[in-house]
Amino acid sequence: MGVENLSKIFNPKSIAVIGASDRKGSVGYKLLNNLVSAGYKGIVYPVNPGKEMIQGISAYSSVKDLPDKPELVVIAVRAALVPEIVEECGAAGTLGMIIVSAGFKEIGAEGRKLEEEILQKKRKYGLRIIGPNCLGAMRPAVKLNATFTNRMALPGNIAFISQSGALCTSILDWAVASHVGFSAFVSIGDMLDVDFGDLIDYFGMDVETRSIVLYVESITDARKFMSAARGFARTKPIIVVKSGRFKESAKAAVSHTGALAGEDSIYEAAFRRAGMVRVDEIDDLFNSSEVLAKQPLPKGPGLAIIANAGGPAVMATDALISRGGILANLSDETINELNGALPPHWSKSNPVDVLGDATTDRFRKSVEICLKDRNVDGVLIIYTPQGAADPVETAKSVAEISKSTRKPILTSWMGETDVRDARHVLSENNIPAYRTPEQAVRTYMYMYEYSRNLSLLYETPEEFPVDMSPPKYHLKALMRTIAKENRETLTESESKKVLEAYSIPVVKTHVVTTVEAASAVASRIGYPVVMKILSPQITHKSDVGGVVLDIKSDSEAGNRYNEIIERVKTKVPSAKIEGVTVQRMVENPDFELIIGSKRDPLFGSVILFGMGGIGVEVFQDRVVGFPPLNQVLARRLMERTKVYKVLKTGYRNKPPANLSLLEEILVKFSHLIIDFPEIKEMDVNPIVVKGNEIVALDARIIIDRDLALAKPEGYQHLIISPYPTKYVTELRTRDNRRVVLRPIKPEDEPLWLEMFKNFSKETIMQRFFYIIKDTPHDVRVRYCNIDYDREIAIVAELTENNQKKIAGVVRLVIDPDGRRGEFAVVVADPWQKLGLGSKMIDYIIGIAEDKNLETIYGIVMRENSRMIELVEKLGFHVEYRGSEAMVTLKLR
Repeated sequence: MGVENLSKIFNPKSIAVIGASDRKGSVGYKLLNNLVSAGYKGIVYPVNPGKEMIQGISAYSSVKDLPDKPELVVIAVRAALVPEIVEECGAAGTLGMIIVSAGFKEIGAEGRKLEEEILQKKRKYGLRIIGPNCLGAMRPAVKLNATFTNRMALPGNIAFISQSGALCTSILDWAVASHVGFSAFVSIGDMLDVDFGDLIDYFGMDVETRSIVLYVESITDARKFMSAARGFARTKPIIVVKSGRFKESAKAAVSHTGALAGEDSIYEAAFRRAGMVRVDEIDDLFNSSEVLAKQPLPKGPGLAIIANAGGPAVMATDALISRGGILANLSDETINELNGALPPHWSKSNPVDVLGDATTDRFRKSVEICLKDRNVDGVLIIYTPQGAADPVETAKSVAEISKSTRKPILTSWMGETDVRDARHVLSENNIPAYRTPEQAVRTYMYMYEYSRNLSLLYETPEEFPVDMSPPKYHLKALMRTIAKENRETLTESESKKVLEAYSIPVVKTHVVTTVEAASAVASRIGYPVVMKILSPQITHKSDVGGVVLDIKSDSEAGNRYNEIIERVKTKVPSAKIEGVTVQRMVENPDFELIIGSKRDPLFGSVILFGMGGIGVEVFQDRVVGFPPLNQVLARRLMERTKVYKVLKTGYRNKPPANLSLLEEILVKFSHLIIDFPEIKEMDVNPIVVKGNEIVALDARIIIDRDLALAKPEGYQHLIISPYPTKYVTELRTRDNRRVVLRPIKPEDEPLWLEMFKNFSKETIMQRFFYIIKDTPHDVRVRYCNIDYDREIAIVAELTENNQKKIAGVVRLVIDPDGRRGEFAVVVADPWQKLGLGSKMIDYIIGIAEDKNLETIYGIVMRENSRMIELVEKLGFHVEYRGSEAMVTLKLR
């Protein structure tokens, strides 16, 4: 959360241009000229030593000579001069800067040294800096053009943020021609300071911005980016184009997961988890941003296509199916109604061909009938200029229909001159109008993806009986020992010990070191068995002949033991052989899967799921997600694979998998990855499904030796903050009832609703400041599904009649500056006057201190005398403001 002082950049009262010039064509000339000619109403100071006038404006030798401190400084001088200028500006009290100058890290070590000098001064003075090596920024509403491009963006509601300055100029040219407007237009360059996360935070709160559009080449602070995007995705669509889709990480990977989890698949997973929409093309970027901000979202992928020409309808259908959408299955009732409204030879199905001689009325009736169908999630209307339907009148009819539906309507008025006015009518009524059906279908599927991503974020998961704190410190000690032995790879038996500690089912592995032991153990397990080489130096055992399957007798077990040892000694003479493992063979499994993890340099630990076994690299059916996972996130992860369809339904003689157990295993695996930043890569492959049994046959863990020896603390390896178990504690009420104070979680939604039903009207009024009669899911989820980096809500949980109850909640929402936080507390009526309120507020004060806040504050109704008296006892300062009281507590 880094919006502090960004208003000095986007809404400055005064600006200094350092490097301003009279030389036409220079960057300094363009910057000053654009600021003045765009109509910016604030003061502009040209700064250039030795110049008294620049472009007819009084100039100054340095910032120190200015009559007043500028709120924003735009710097366009040689890179070597920039650190000294930043020092001068910071000392003068300027807080906002745009550095358009190039010549920094892109040129190597010398440039990186200059950047470090600038960063030191940024920290010293609390500066916010866009750039260096950027085009600059525009704020059309205040006629601010602090760029050196020749065009000014039109005003609008889209915040466009790009790493590429060259792309900015092309997009600006296209946007002006297409009448697309912006609330802001920002080129962020090298992101020395201000990055995507900062700007999502800023424009997420900006009233002029309805959607945020990003062109991303790379992300610098993944955790900040994810937190900001997740914080605003539900209220403002965030649409992204990511370049470099097929670029893979150059670092060699030891495990299957390391090889399979490529860079782009991780970005894709991050965008999805954050609730963003990723699009493929620049046109899609702006089409989607406008539509998502103006049209209702589809509840499903089912689209009804209504057209007066068969060919375009077929093109739209092909585009829809190829992108994972479906033609809505029109109900019998809808078909009957259409039969009454259309000529006898209409298509009798979806797409609805209203025929070339269709009138405006025929279009209107068809659209109204289809919108009523429960199977229809959205409607696409395709018009070609033929027949009796006037394009403008038909557009007006569609516009009128759109006002009375909560389903999205998209249109394709094909042609140019004949339909231009009709497209204008549609656009004025917030109905997207495309030149081709394929464009419309693409946008519809982006809308559906956005809807799905939001439901992924806010669906209420089932609660699993998962141990949040399994025994782990003996495993950390084991990893330290392995690191001291100069090893990185745990053996199979060591890796399975880690899985067993987290209650992930494994096939029991027995280590044998003699022929006799091999035969005896195999006999005791029961045939058939599998035997594998055990060597810390051998990661891929099959590649060196170190695995033998389907051993069926004592004598075969003994023979195979010797064969494995000799074969591996021949192929890898340097390997230290510690013996052979023997384990039960699971015959004819229904499915073979892989679950794995890899620590990405930028995104931290990721989780991989997909088809496993020997086909893992052949079929490459896998997806990537991020810990922490809950039941819903685990299910959604699985749903994105091809193998999920057969896991869910079964295949031929194979029954469906126990999906609930598989979800539980993924959640447990997620907890494991959360607890062990030491794990660099991990494979559980194959994990086999047979009937209701799911069991891991093999496992491999690669550790980071430095981290294992350093005893890491915290969750720096994660980009999404996990459940903060450190904030779980117990207390007693005045009547000696045991209460657990713990952070809220998404699974608490049913308990939260039950608590709300125990609120009296007075309690509701005192907490929410107005009467709320009902709290639908999308409201409840706002309170239960939170980002623990930005917000902490502590519930008071107690048990009555063997039923868990939430008696109250205290919430702390951290301000964007990271220094202050707003708190609110409520206790349900049955548990009031038990001392819970004071203890919960005291506890949230401790959490605020742990998060290094300087102040916490709250707003209390003036008539809520009990609360005011309580906070005064706890040391809060009370200031009355009309019907409310502001209560404030300084922490440092």
